[in-house]
Amino acid sequence: MQSLSANDAKTKFGEMLLQAQREPVQINKNGKPVAVVISAEEYKSIEALKLHFLQNRFTQAKAEIQKGKTVDGEAFFTALELGQHD
Repeated sequence: MQSLSANDAKTKFGEMLLQAQREPVQINKNGKPVAVVISAEEYKSIEALKLHFLQNRFTQAKAEIQKGKTVDGEAFFTALELGQHD
């Protein structure tokens, strides 16, 4: 992945957009990554994957509920906040 400073991204905006069509471009400010520019097609693909993942999780959860496999809501949200999942 190519990296550009925020200033370079501003002054070379057109070039950055062309580069983003080929690969993601990381934008750094004060030497730290702050953004990534991706093509519209890649963004659509990511959104489609997220939707597919959520649909699968919904289907799994619905099947578990029908089997009587439920969890305590408090424990679920605590695990979610901690980034834990099964």
